[in-house]
Amino acid sequence: MNISAEPCLFDLPVVHDLRGNLSFAQKGILPFEVERVYWIYDVPGCETHAGPALRRTTEILVALSGSFTVETTDATGQTRTFTLNRSYKALLLPPMTWRQLSDFSTNAVALVIASEAYDPDDYIRSSESFISGSK
Repeated sequence: MNISAEPCLFDLPVVHDLRGNLSFAQKGILPFEVERVYWIYDVPGCETHAGPALRRTTEILVALSGSFTVETTDATGQTRTFTLNRSYKALLLPPMTWRQLSDFSTNAVALVIASEAYDPDDYIRSSESFISGSK
């Protein structure tokens, strides 16, 4: 899979089994070598998890449990909305994509797979800085 210039959904492999399905991610399936993995959980249903945008890092979001909405804005100002509610659906976020996560269902878990290790200088933490820096 190539890294898209814009946010896009793609399917992870699914192994169907009567005992329960299994999905996975590994080298050759993901469009980059994994440098970091983290997850977001226990988000109250009424809360929004806004930002950040990352200058160099590509990320993949997966709803491991439950569901949530992701609104993205790219450097041109184009906005897209995605609903993640299946654990085999992945959302690719290229660098310079502002994202806002909302509408978390009860017990939702958002898995984030990143192409780069944590670097605070990679982060654009305010939407105002992102918008002004993208122009």
